[in-house]
Amino acid sequence: MAIKPPLRDLPITTANSGFYEGFNTIVTIGSKLLVGLLIIWAAAFPENAGAALSALNGFLLGSFGTWYIYVMAFYLITCLALAIWPATGRIRLGRDGEEPEFSTFSWFSMMFGAGIGIGMLTYSTGEPIYHFSTNPEVITGQVTAESAEVVRAAFKWSFMHWGLSAWGCYALTGLALAFFSYRRGLPLTIRSGLTPLFGRSLSGPLGHAVDIVAVIATVLGVSVTIGFGVSQFASGFYNITGAGWVMQADGTTPSNAAMIGALVIIMGLSTLSALSGVGKGIKWLSNLNMGLTFFFLAFLLVFGSTAFALKALFVGIGDYLMGLPAMMVTVWHPDGTETGDALAAWQGGWTIFYWAWWIAFAPFVGLFLARISRGRSLREYVMGAMIVPSIMCFIWFAMAGGTAIDLELNGGANRAILDAGLSSQLFATVNQLLSPALAVLMSAMLVVLLLTYLVTSADSAILIINTINAAGDETPKGKVHILVWGVALTLVISVLLLAGGLSAIQTAMIIGALPFSFVLALMGIALIKALIRDGQRAKTGSSRE
Repeated sequence: MAIKPPLRDLPITTANSGFYEGFNTIVTIGSKLLVGLLIIWAAAFPENAGAALSALNGFLLGSFGTWYIYVMAFYLITCLALAIWPATGRIRLGRDGEEPEFSTFSWFSMMFGAGIGIGMLTYSTGEPIYHFSTNPEVITGQVTAESAEVVRAAFKWSFMHWGLSAWGCYALTGLALAFFSYRRGLPLTIRSGLTPLFGRSLSGPLGHAVDIVAVIATVLGVSVTIGFGVSQFASGFYNITGAGWVMQADGTTPSNAAMIGALVIIMGLSTLSALSGVGKGIKWLSNLNMGLTFFFLAFLLVFGSTAFALKALFVGIGDYLMGLPAMMVTVWHPDGTETGDALAAWQGGWTIFYWAWWIAFAPFVGLFLARISRGRSLREYVMGAMIVPSIMCFIWFAMAGGTAIDLELNGGANRAILDAGLSSQLFATVNQLLSPALAVLMSAMLVVLLLTYLVTSADSAILIINTINAAGDETPKGKVHILVWGVALTLVISVLLLAGGLSAIQTAMIIGALPFSFVLALMGIALIKALIRDGQRAKTGSSRE
């Protein structure tokens, strides 16, 4: 029995004239209204907004923590299975024989810079150092905090959060979009990934709602990333200049004035870069930040705790891979005991927070990955989008985090790194390795590297938001639309910082991530269904193309 051909036409209404020419007005205006309401609420009632977001954060973590754990496992397993399976791994994300648009180096640079660069700079020292003090093995009494025996656990959990699971979330989004857009000819927008399940109904309100959910998740996910970035940018500025107004009284956290000042500079540069498009500003900035990234890694390799870091890298990868099946499905719930409550609190503050962050970031990174990956095979895409970036993160964490831990264990740092704020710990590590004058120079280089990551992420996000609003049309739109979303992102981050600091931005992101987590799960199911149907068409002699 022949199976009917796949859907190849998904009309999405766009305006023919006026300010919104080329855009779907429902998605564009609906997204702006929701973002605008958030800005007005947080600006007009900052204390109320901060308290409400804090209360909602506890509810979401308690009610949906298990969902986040299991759905991330589903994303990871789906991507790896499709890449490993011979019939699906050979599928080209484009026309048969089509060549990739970008070189492998530029492709990887853009993918890595947009996907995880900022957070990696913040957490490469901060997370291993934190888990050096507390992690599930410490909480359950298996190892002693801040001792040599806890190092393996510190890296195992750091690799868990920045490894295959994170990139699997991104890769699945991009894979579904690239398959349905470049193989089926559907618009390059989120709703296209659901066509095997909902068909032509996605041309209407259901599809509009899906794209609005993706835009809001993107705005809030990018806001968290840029929020961490501007905090570290301000900390780096303080390490270079020593200007007292940059830091709060505790000396570990940047002041709101410093972060908002940095935000305005960064978003201004990002908007200018976005105006130049993917092939110019984003491409060259991505290549620059990859070059600076390798320079700093080379510095750590020469001047850092190389032997300690390399051991942490290889042992950590082994521990991570062996522990991954259990770690990615283990859920801890508060049970009234000190240990049970501590495990649940740790998982909520780290693993579940990360999973929500990656999911919120997935519409942006996934669509961007699809945009730059046309012409590559499914297997090549998954290797490039999951395994290579994971290894890069592991190397970075081992070199930066390993050096920091070794300095605390054996190098006489005397808690200078442990007691520094999260955004300052990388600079505190540099201060331990170099003389004051050289530390200032290295800090300046790191600030430039951070700036390139921030600009790359923000300008890519602006372009992706406009692509979703324009029903998947990648052609450049009016500059005013780029400016509007650049200003909107700046305002969202600013008002949330003033309402409750980085924690308010994190909570808003968790809220935005939740609906998209369901959308992405459905995209995975839809992709599996489409590939199975294509296999059935091949067996019955029906056309897959």
